[in-house]
Amino acid sequence: MRNLTEANLTEAVVAAMAGAKDARTKEILSGLVEHLHAFIREVNLTEAEWLAGIQFLTAVGQKCDDKRQEFILLSDTLGATTMKDLINHRKPPGVTEYTILGPFHRTDAPEFPLMGNIAGDWLGEPVIVQGRVLTRDGSPIPKAALDVWQSDAKGFYDLQMPDIEGTALRGIFHADADGQFAFRTIKPAFYPIPYDGPVGQMLIAMGRHPYRPAHIHFIVSAEGHQPVTTELFVEGDPYLDSDAVFGVRGSLVVPFVRHDAADEAARLNVPAPFYTVDYDFVLEPA
Repeated sequence: MRNLTEANLTEAVVAAMAGAKDARTKEILSGLVEHLHAFIREVNLTEAEWLAGIQFLTAVGQKCDDKRQEFILLSDTLGATTMKDLINHRKPPGVTEYTILGPFHRTDAPEFPLMGNIAGDWLGEPVIVQGRVLTRDGSPIPKAALDVWQSDAKGFYDLQMPDIEGTALRGIFHADADGQFAFRTIKPAFYPIPYDGPVGQMLIAMGRHPYRPAHIHFIVSAEGHQPVTTELFVEGDPYLDSDAVFGVRGSLVVPFVRHDAADEAARLNVPAPFYTVDYDFVLEPA
């Protein structure tokens, strides 16, 4: 280590990990050092830029608290979260694709009967979401659970609403014996991720916006099958091709079909006009 140069520094740092007790830790940190050193050489990082990076990461950490994780937001906006999801949740053809969990999931969502309304009295355009939970060969999965949550018509989740008691716009449903499900809600809106911190400043510097396209979140699970965390996106949303956290998948973009007939709305116990969404979730065996 007394004659370190650009050519041998990386090798020396990796060699210093020879005594690591955990092989996986050694593998991860060695790879990190190799890529980090290669990055510094590739962009010819200056002293001022190195310090700016340190100050940025410090600010990211200082923005974190028990309700906000700025480092996860940083991971999301750099595509690191999605890359992690893609390699950890590789799916065979025909199986519902995995996408970002997001920061607004809760474990205390109430249970609803089929055709229950998770929107309650919240203002918005009525939506009926319906479909089936199936295996790859098209067989129904009876009693599958669907954990559902979404924003209101203005793009806010209940966790962001200071005056709300309990939960809103979320619920758990169970498919029937034929794998069929249906529930009522309101049409979600596109919304910005938190951008009042260092990650927001980074987005501005990159010439990017902070918006996510409108979507409804799902965790679909059933005994004997692998659960899937996913989202259904509103077809036609202006941010489908520029999602700030890179969560959109083409197979998850669905039409919200508008219905204007008053008699049809009355039969389904919703006001007119209303929308319907039809989507079948496909799970793979555990």
